[in-house]
Amino acid sequence: MKWKILAAASSLLCVLAGPTQAVTVDQVKTFTLPNGMKFLVLENSTIPNANMYTYWKVGSRNEVPGITGLSHFFEHMMFNGSKKYGPKQFDRTMEANGGANNAYTNNDLTAYTNWFPASALPVIFDLESDRIAHLSIDPKMVESERGVVLSERSTGLENSNLRALWGEVYSVAFTAHPYAIPTIGHESDIKAWTLADLQRYFNVYYSANNAVAVIVGDVKADQVKRLAEKYFAAIPKRALPPAVRTVEPEQKGERRVFVRKESATSANLMVSYKMPATSHPDYYALNVLASILTDGKTSRMYRALVDQRLATEVGADHGKAFDPGLFNFFAVAADKVPAAKVEQALLAEIDRLIKDGISEDELQKVKNQKLLNFYRAQETINGKASQLGEYEVYFGDYKKLFDAPDAYRKLTVADIKTVAAKYFKKSQRTVGVLAATEE
Repeated sequence: MKWKILAAASSLLCVLAGPTQAVTVDQVKTFTLPNGMKFLVLENSTIPNANMYTYWKVGSRNEVPGITGLSHFFEHMMFNGSKKYGPKQFDRTMEANGGANNAYTNNDLTAYTNWFPASALPVIFDLESDRIAHLSIDPKMVESERGVVLSERSTGLENSNLRALWGEVYSVAFTAHPYAIPTIGHESDIKAWTLADLQRYFNVYYSANNAVAVIVGDVKADQVKRLAEKYFAAIPKRALPPAVRTVEPEQKGERRVFVRKESATSANLMVSYKMPATSHPDYYALNVLASILTDGKTSRMYRALVDQRLATEVGADHGKAFDPGLFNFFAVAADKVPAAKVEQALLAEIDRLIKDGISEDELQKVKNQKLLNFYRAQETINGKASQLGEYEVYFGDYKKLFDAPDAYRKLTVADIKTVAAKYFKKSQRTVGVLAATEE
């Protein structure tokens, strides 16, 4: 048993120091086509497969009243026909070549992910370039997908208490910035989009110079460049989309929202604080704070809420964002426990951390977890592609990925306490409660 423990400890230390298989900055090759489309390429021959992530810098933050939900809608439309590949042919062609795909939309961007045998790269590039250059906005398909999105919206709000509460909290927390807009859009807007709205939106945001493609796997950088020039270079370059100019004004007092949902069997609580954009230097301290407070059964809020039978679930969301966003805590109250009691216990843990700070052991444990997860993500080509792409779009440069381990290592207990006091202020707080009846 002793030797097993020593071996495990030795393995962990190797990972924390930086595994030999970790990506290095010199391994990443980049090029930009004349039309402005940027490519990141990482050669990795561990398996004969490859990944392609294409990030489009368009999300609900780019929408305005009247056309909300269009970013998410195009996530659907991109699979519904183009000049060369008709409706549903994208998936069928991908699958016939041994590949699979997915996509997602959030506040800031829309991403399309492909996984495939490396030998299928020309087919994948043909598929992707065709739908960028020649997407079909067919009226019949638009109406069909409009119905799908409306159903997705209503079902999601009905089936997920957190999703219903989340949207209301964001709509109250932001009074000016478009982060108040739900990614799926407002029902009346979804019903009212016109074909002209869709065509205009696609032409503005699906321009080659508004995209970053990441290819990782059993490929060669010069091969990727030749294929990119063949398939993507002819796509016209257009003016960059207009910048989001609205800056959320400083919040000067706590805001509260109550959501009544008769089907809710337990109260749901969401406590959100204003936080800076992901590119801000405080990102890593905030990321560590989220883990100290809510990650795992030994976290502070788990012990204070779940172990004390005040809540059945507790968690935090410290998501990535182009602009200043929200640091969210959420909890589901235990049976017959009022939301106010859960809120009191949750806020008490935040206040205790601000007042007393954390221990060196507590910080080191979370640092170890962060570094372990950071390097573990690089064990797969999918993890490598995702990391490179997210650092390029959220942090502004993929090279900042390689600064992340030191950023975690350098954090001190004083840094954590300072950042907690800086952002977890009552004046910067929005509290949301969802329940069957008002307490």
